[in-house]
Amino acid sequence: MTPMKLSKLPDRTPVKISTTLSPNLAARLRDYADFYAETYGSREEVADLVPFMLEAFLDGDADFRRASRAAKAPSCRAPRNPN
Repeated sequence: MTPMKLSKLPDRTPVKISTTLSPNLAARLRDYADFYAETYGSREEVADLVPFMLEAFLDGDADFRRASRAAKAPSCRAPRNPN
């Protein structure tokens, strides 16, 4: 059987996370949602914007990307012989 070109889809089950924000951060996020509405002409709730904001933040963090790649890279050393 020939393998498919498309790999198996990843788990897409949403994970709900609850957090507590400082009043200042909550206000800034509301301001960001207002800015988003002014920019794109459609209003989105803060809760709907936050996952995309976090993903963009993580994607834009070069040090985090490097560390993630290093952690996933296979070891170059051969396993030690226990005998």
